[in-house]
Amino acid sequence: MINDIISDSLTRIRNAGMRRLESTKLLHSKVVEALVQIFEAKGYIESFTVIEEDKKKFISVILRYDEQGRSVINELKRVSKPGRRVYKGKDEIKRFKNGYGTIVVSTSKGVLPNDEAYKMGVGGEILCTVW
Repeated sequence: MINDIISDSLTRIRNAGMRRLESTKLLHSKVVEALVQIFEAKGYIESFTVIEEDKKKFISVILRYDEQGRSVINELKRVSKPGRRVYKGKDEIKRFKNGYGTIVVSTSKGVLPNDEAYKMGVGGEILCTVW
């Protein structure tokens, strides 16, 4: 049984990128779907689709690589964990890695990247960072 579905999803994406796989399959939840939507919008993955097999939902993620065949994702890190939640205000999530990275924040307005959360003026739980 998986306790933290977000960590499991990030690990599957990270491992598939290291093995240079074309795609990977994640367990489905609304939060994980929102995460991969942000990854797709920011250009960290090519695309994703929600598939249903035997009354279970999965998310198939197609990874993105550069011209040299390296993964576009340099680092994918879980920040807030089930044992230690991390919350930040809107001023603390303004920029990450000098604007090259993205912080994914779970706010009262939904799961948002750091730039949108800052524009909306909301803070929240820091789910993960990616660059």
